[in-house]
Formats: sequence, C-alpha cells, structure tokens
Amino acid sequence: MAKNEIIKVEVVEVVKSEIQPTSIESLIRVVRDKQVILDRDLAQLYSVDVAQLNRQVKRNIDRFPEDFMFQLTKEEYEDLKCQIGISSWGGDRFLPHAFTEQGIAMLSGILRSPIAISTNIQIMRAFVAMRHLMASTMQILQRMASIEHHQIETDKRIEEVFKRLDDGTVKQKQGVFYDGEVFDAYKFITEKIKEAKIRIVLFDNYIDESVLNMLDKRANGVVATIYTKSIDARLQTDITRHDAQYPHIDVQVFTKTHDRFLCIDDTVYHIGASLKDLGKKWFAFNLMEITTDDLLTRM
Repeated sequence: MAKNEIIKVEVVEVVKSEIQPTSIESLIRVVRDKQVILDRDLAQLYSVDVAQLNRQVKRNIDRFPEDFMFQLTKEEYEDLKCQIGISSWGGDRFLPHAFTEQGIAMLSGILRSPIAISTNIQIMRAFVAMRHLMASTMQILQRMASIEHHQIETDKRIEEVFKRLDDGTVKQKQGVFYDGEVFDAYKFITEKIKEAKIRIVLFDNYIDESVLNMLDKRANGVVATIYTKSIDARLQTDITRHDAQYPHIDVQVFTKTHDRFLCIDDTVYHIGASLKDLGKKWFAFNLMEITTDDLLTRM
C-alpha cells in the first residue's frame, strides 16, 4: 500500500430501522467467559454482508486486539450450536469471529454508516442490560447456595445421598429445572446420552437440528432413534444434512404419544419438555419404572 494512499471505507445505504433491545440481548453469547456477539449476527444488525464486515475489520486489524475480537475454534463453534441450536447461516466455510463489547464499540468507527451508529447505541444498552441481569442472577444463586449449605449442615443424610450419586450407585430419579437453567438442563441430558451403551430412543413431537446435535454426544456404536409426530421439509433437510456428516439417526413418524420419553438402553425417563426447549420454562424429569422394550412393544 502506498504511503499516502487513502483507505476507502465501504458504506452501504440502508433504510434505518429500530431494533428491539430484547432481540439484541438474545444474540449475546458467552464464549471464553466473555459476553460476545458473532460476526454473522452483527452483519444482520448492521444490514451488511458478513464478508464486508470482516473485510473492514481486517483492514483495521490493529484496532482489534484479542480482548476486542477473536475467532472461535471448531470445538467452541460446535458446542455453541449444540447449546442454543444455531443454524448454519447458509454454510460454514469459515469459523465465525466473536466481538466483545469493546470490539463492537470499535466497529462504529470503521463502518461509519448511520445505521451502524444507531445500532451500536442499542447494542451497548443491551450489554448493560445483560450485565444487570447476570448480577441479579448471581445474587439469586448465592442465596440458593447458602440455603443448600445450611440444609446439608442440618441433615447429614443428604450428604450421604450425594456421595452415592457421585459414585454412580444411585440414579437420580426425579428433579426440576427452572426457566433460565439452560446449561444445567443441557448438561443433565447430554450426560444421560453419554451413558448409553447400546441404544437411545427418544419420543418427542417437536424436534429440530439442536436435538440431532445433542444425540451426537452419544458413544460410537450407540444406535439412536427418534419418534416424532411429523417430518416437514425443513426437518427433513436438517436430517439429510446431519446424516451426511455424522452417524445416522433414524427419525420416524409416530403420532400416539403426547409426552416426551428419553430411553437410555433399558432405562426410561419421562421428560416434561421437548429437548429443543430445555431451560426455557420449568420442566421436570422422572425415572420411570418401565423398560424401553415396554414402550416399544406398545407401538
């Protein structure tokens, strides 16, 4: 580049629109213990092409140290897609970049379009709202931890139960997950999936790509079957795309069940919510006193 050459900043004329703060908050992810927004989501907010956004960043890369912007690893990206059911945005040729709050503030200085400035103001407000929410949540968790500690101290039998659960001698029979406990619910289900030695059978009338990704956590050689009430064109596309990259999952239509059941080998759990909605609302799970074959023979 010549010494006195002026860098031309690409500006796209768009119609300014008001973005709802709640829609921005839903795009804030937590990666490497940082609150970030992915480049694909930012491009949509700014009404620009993601390639154009990243091109501008590369031209000004000295403004974006790692605490402002970093590229996700393949493992981070796959885990993020499993947790929140991110679609492929039309293809995953390149791993996405994640921008922290400081990085997004820096973007407004290089995009220089009216919508970029307006959108950045709304994004900054969304980050502030998320910090307040996390602070409130932390206070609640601290109170819950204090109550739990007091309960253990006053009833030594609970400690013995926890020890037996930890060494695997007792299976957790029932419990409740509350709204917002996405990670805990996801961890519980994936741990059950990883326990399977032979087969996994899921009865769930509402599945999507995120459910297929969850079942990919199973061990090699474990057969997976899903029974759901219908397979529309979108779901069939997800299944075909999934089976082209990962071990096959047999998805069949079955319309006679209302509830959800997750069968791990011969153990059956009744699940109070579809797996794609884990953590969105309160739901319970129960260990059933029946076997997988008991269900299958009734079909």
